[in-house]
Amino acid sequence: MNVEQAKSYITGELRASLDTTLYYHGFHHTLDVTNAALRLAEAEHIREREALQLLETAALFHDSGFLNTYNGHEQEGCRIVSQVLPDFEFSEKQIAVICGMIMATKIPQAPQTLLEKIICDADLDYLGRDDFEQVAATLFEELKIRGMVTDISTWNQIQVRFLETHQYWTSSAQSWRDAAKQAHLKSLKATVLR
Repeated sequence: MNVEQAKSYITGELRASLDTTLYYHGFHHTLDVTNAALRLAEAEHIREREALQLLETAALFHDSGFLNTYNGHEQEGCRIVSQVLPDFEFSEKQIAVICGMIMATKIPQAPQTLLEKIICDADLDYLGRDDFEQVAATLFEELKIRGMVTDISTWNQIQVRFLETHQYWTSSAQSWRDAAKQAHLKSLKATVLR
């Protein structure tokens, strides 16, 4: 398993080829999710080297499907992983674990393993962070340009519904992010009720 070469490959692809209107799902998001996943893995006591390498690889590839499509990007990401990672000496079993993590990030999330729970929490880490409003604004702009949302009022209602049903899966993310997430939800509800 040549993780460094796989990292170098996907980093180059994402930097060079992601649509510039992916204001939320840009390369910066991939780096954010990767960093959050590795922090959560440490907090969740993941020590095995291969598990950490698979998690990092999955995080780096989790939105690679956006290179080719917007809807169904998780499936496309799995296709890319299955096509590309054998060149970097990843086994079928390792690729299956990575695909499981990528598919776990599909909304609504339904992770089965601890690694899947970690990547799900990392993918939506911003929901419970101080930069929530700024990050959410980039997602609004990304969806707006694609005609998937039209105005802030509707967007705020979507966010309220999403935050009401979202859950963090790991105890670490729950302890780090739940309180702030609830505060964001309360603030959004007040905005929607105005």
